[in-house]
Amino acid sequence: MILQVNKLRKEVPSGESKLVILDDVSFNLLEGQSLAITGPSGSGKSTLLGLLAGLDTATSGEIYLNKEALHELDEEQRALLRKEKVGFVFQSFELLPSLTALENVMLPSELKDEDEPEERAKYFLDRVGLKEREHHYPNQLSGGEQQRVAIARAFACSAKILFADEPTGNLDPKNGEMISDLLFEVNSETDNALVVVTHDHDLADRCDKKINLKLGKIVE
Repeated sequence: MILQVNKLRKEVPSGESKLVILDDVSFNLLEGQSLAITGPSGSGKSTLLGLLAGLDTATSGEIYLNKEALHELDEEQRALLRKEKVGFVFQSFELLPSLTALENVMLPSELKDEDEPEERAKYFLDRVGLKEREHHYPNQLSGGEQQRVAIARAFACSAKILFADEPTGNLDPKNGEMISDLLFEVNSETDNALVVVTHDHDLADRCDKKINLKLGKIVE
């Protein structure tokens, strides 16, 4: 089991009361499986993703990530777990503008002191079709190309689980479909689990499992 979530609840202060963002969320995910988190805006999707990735803490409940009790770790321990086990693909790409495509992809592996970060980065850039663009900077790349760099970066860092937040959200339909194809193709070549927050029904339907959130609860 790569991910196990038990009775997760998240509250935030709202005036003199508390606003419930997530309530009684439970599910699990096996190694190599993919999960889509869907639901309307404001349903708690991005909040849930942040909790699963250790970027935020829940009010109550349990999260086990790669058998580690995430809910029992402090911020420093969560950051270490993210560095070692987690890859990210964001809607806004989050590439460093001062680094080339190759350097952006190499960065997480270098921070983890992994062997041969340049070789791995070049392999995954080739895998996403950007071998000829490795020395270009983000502002020299299209939106679809920047997202492909972000995917290469996520896979190059030897993560156990990949979190993707609306990975096709800023792309036109053609590029969105290509990015979806790449996500699933490259993921199938690894043992990574994949968790995707998306409004894209086609992307969601390709996942092994799907949970739909409404007002912070899982609904059928």
